[in-house]
Amino acid sequence: MGLHQENRYCGSEMSLWTKAQQLQGDALRQVQAVYGDHFPIEVRHFLAPWIEEKTWQNIDPDNPAHEGYAAGLVASLIQELEAKAQQMNSAEFFLMKLKLSETANMFRQHYSHNPLSLVRIVRHCLNMETKLVEQAENPPVGSGMANQIHSTLDPQQEITQQLEYARRKTHETEEELRRMQNEQESFVIQYQESSKLQAHINQVRGQPNGQTQVETEKKLQKQKEMVDQMLSQKATGLLQMRLALAEKHNETFQILNGLQSKVLDEELIRWKREQQLAGNGAPFNNNLDTIQEWCEALAEVIWQNRQQIKRVELLRAQLPIDPPGGVDLLPGLNSQITGLLSSLVTSTFIIEKQPPQVMKTNTRFTATVRLLVGGKLNVHMTPPQVKVTIISEAQANALLKNDKMAKGDASGEILNNNGTMEYHQATRQLSVSFRNMQLRKIKRAEKKGTESVMDEKFSLLFQSQFNVGGGELVFQVWTLSLPVVVIVHGNQEPHAWATVSWDNAFAEPGRVPFAVPEKVPWQQVAEMLVCKFKAATGRGLSDDNLRYLGGKAFRSNTQIQEYANMMLSWSQFCKETIPDRTFTFWEWFYAIMKLTREHLRGLWNDGHILGFLGRKQTEEMLLSKCKGTFLLRFSDSELGGVTFAWCNSEGQNPEQKEVLMLQPFSNKDFAIRSLADRANDMGFLQYLFPDVAKDKAFSKYYTPMTENATNFNGYVKPVLRTHVPGVEENGMESYPSTPQQLQPQSPDTGYLRDTPSVNSNASEHMTDQHYM
Repeated sequence: MGLHQENRYCGSEMSLWTKAQQLQGDALRQVQAVYGDHFPIEVRHFLAPWIEEKTWQNIDPDNPAHEGYAAGLVASLIQELEAKAQQMNSAEFFLMKLKLSETANMFRQHYSHNPLSLVRIVRHCLNMETKLVEQAENPPVGSGMANQIHSTLDPQQEITQQLEYARRKTHETEEELRRMQNEQESFVIQYQESSKLQAHINQVRGQPNGQTQVETEKKLQKQKEMVDQMLSQKATGLLQMRLALAEKHNETFQILNGLQSKVLDEELIRWKREQQLAGNGAPFNNNLDTIQEWCEALAEVIWQNRQQIKRVELLRAQLPIDPPGGVDLLPGLNSQITGLLSSLVTSTFIIEKQPPQVMKTNTRFTATVRLLVGGKLNVHMTPPQVKVTIISEAQANALLKNDKMAKGDASGEILNNNGTMEYHQATRQLSVSFRNMQLRKIKRAEKKGTESVMDEKFSLLFQSQFNVGGGELVFQVWTLSLPVVVIVHGNQEPHAWATVSWDNAFAEPGRVPFAVPEKVPWQQVAEMLVCKFKAATGRGLSDDNLRYLGGKAFRSNTQIQEYANMMLSWSQFCKETIPDRTFTFWEWFYAIMKLTREHLRGLWNDGHILGFLGRKQTEEMLLSKCKGTFLLRFSDSELGGVTFAWCNSEGQNPEQKEVLMLQPFSNKDFAIRSLADRANDMGFLQYLFPDVAKDKAFSKYYTPMTENATNFNGYVKPVLRTHVPGVEENGMESYPSTPQQLQPQSPDTGYLRDTPSVNSNASEHMTDQHYM
């Protein structure tokens, strides 16, 4: 199919971009919001004339036949970007030159193999600008107060109002259709009367000539002429009614098309994006039921309009009246409205509950899919079957390009992967929950360079077929889950979660599956870490925490105060080990998050664990405090470790202070005795930094000691107790500068001693703890 070389964005005296820049208030903010990393606003600004000259609006992003033309347009855009970047030679444009060059590379990487995705994005941006400019130039008719109220409507109110308007328009066309049907029935009756008169005239003509015969024929002929004249008038009126009705149906279609785009391309896409971010722990405003109400309302109005158009076509077939040289909209309306319905059905087949994004083989998992318009279109009258398969990144890419897959083409074997959608009357939901799926086998791609199996992303493909209108329409539908990483052992989990977290946080709209940026600003990484930590532990990370984490991620020996604009690479995040360590930044962070979630949650939420502190900072903080003041910090040298650091008098001189640190405790230690009980065991720890009495901070977490220590089997139950070598239990003695060799001791009244090492030089490379 050829493309018409016309452009709705140019031709006026002032360019669209110039007008867009003159918008004020909320309209200008909406223009800014529509751009982002996927299509930077700088590209729109510097290539404004070139962009507005091109025929974006005539390319259908959903039509594979347009891909060739789109590919050429995207290639030209990249060339224009590179040329513009080369022109920026002065120092003041240096950063902009880098930005444009980087964007050109990003476009080439992300859109060269999927140019229609970029076309969809550009079209959306230009359409939004056009809409906002038109609203500014042609404000709604009415009082200033009414306009002010309209401008303050939130998107949900706006959608509700537009749905109500579409319903009214549909009701109006229904009434006009009834009138037109009545007019056509009246026409048919009069046409039959004309036919009868003609038959009577023919009969009279066949009789012998005479005065009576002539007069009768003249009389009948006159009656027929009057009837024919009325028929001609009615035919003209019917044609006008048809054309007017087609125009109104076309107007309703345009309203529904824009409204559906708002619901599906904005609200439903936003819901899907928030669902993905929720995988990283971000708050999720799950308004899917509201979106379903909108989609059901759309389905109802679209179906009503389709039925009306079909009735018009039937009336037209019964009484063909062709318009004299005018444009007849009716032939295209049926296919347009059916296409709208098809888009609505296929787009509202969604995954309500995503499968786990880190998926272990031979482990049960669940997922739920739902059709938002199923109840309204009575899809459940023929209960649809849903099949689930797992496909690779390359297969997902091919599927999005070709909208089909070869039979049996999958990357693994899933048990219990077939289900039947059921309609739940109380909730009006058509859905199916897969509760006992299990991934038995997985086929992996060949690895390149430093790639590992934890870098490889798959997706679950849900496929079904829906019958609408008693089988009148049949829709083949499918949807892809969020990317999943398949593991076979628990030790692969940390890296797998790194892959998933990076994808959830930095996936861009319209991307090639499942491309993600290689580098992102630290500010965005920090936001992701805050979400992850808060979801896991109940409390997020402070600015001080993030500054420390930034130094750790960038391997910085100096405390840089601002990392926000620095770019962190995927390799720095989870591939390259931290200097002098055997683990990566993500492995270190993930282990701390796991430790805090499982054993330190209450203390962390109370703010009693400072955690993210360096050694030097810890020493500076404690040396300014009195003896016995302590704090808790996460270990730099051990994965998932937390250590006590406290202020001590050095030697026999109370004025000379030193900071000591215990060998870090880990998950396995807290599985034996909790952190609060260990703090309680060590009497020399008196004040939690800065000056909170230890018992005030920790007492509610102490394990109560029962008065009767005799167990039901007659034995006395021993309890482990933390003991630092060379330190009396009341904590009033000085500490040795080096660890002492422990000697076996007898239990004290049912207690056994659990004795960590201590290092006056604050080194965390310690000997193993001794449990007596």
